[in-house]
Amino acid sequence: MNKHSTFCNKLFRGFWELARLLLFRPFPGRIFLPWRAFLLRLFGAELARGANVYASARIRDPRNLVMAEGSCLADGVICYNVDKVVIGRHATVSQRCFLCTASHDIDSPGHELITAPIHIGDFAWVAAEACIGKGVTIGNGAVVGARAAVFRSVPPKAVVGGNPAVFLRNRKIEL
Repeated sequence: MNKHSTFCNKLFRGFWELARLLLFRPFPGRIFLPWRAFLLRLFGAELARGANVYASARIRDPRNLVMAEGSCLADGVICYNVDKVVIGRHATVSQRCFLCTASHDIDSPGHELITAPIHIGDFAWVAAEACIGKGVTIGNGAVVGARAAVFRSVPPKAVVGGNPAVFLRNRKIEL
């Protein structure tokens, strides 16, 4: 049995899902950002001051979420964080993105669960509806284009897009 299927873990996630449905999601708008941050911290998330999580974002396990100052999980983001998701300073994960830290071992007859963290660097931008796979690091200042599928790490300041994502160019900014 893996740590993700223990009774206590399932019970915790059940309580979180109930709190998300009753106390998190029904309070949309920027005015309730502090309330949602409070709830996430109560359930074990590490959120810096000014980290923004919108009401329709779906976080599987707050204990595996770390957000730095000014970072954002926008509307409709699915954060399937069986493993850690770390979002850097002033990084944005745009509408309806999918952050997935887990998969299954396709080379094993039992298809055991395998996980790896996702790191999104400072000042990075993951554009709308992009998919970020397990074990990926998005470098500082990098941009992932809308609807891109990223399964390999992205260097700092790189702009990637497509499915699978390919390098397009470097950003012309100073971080």
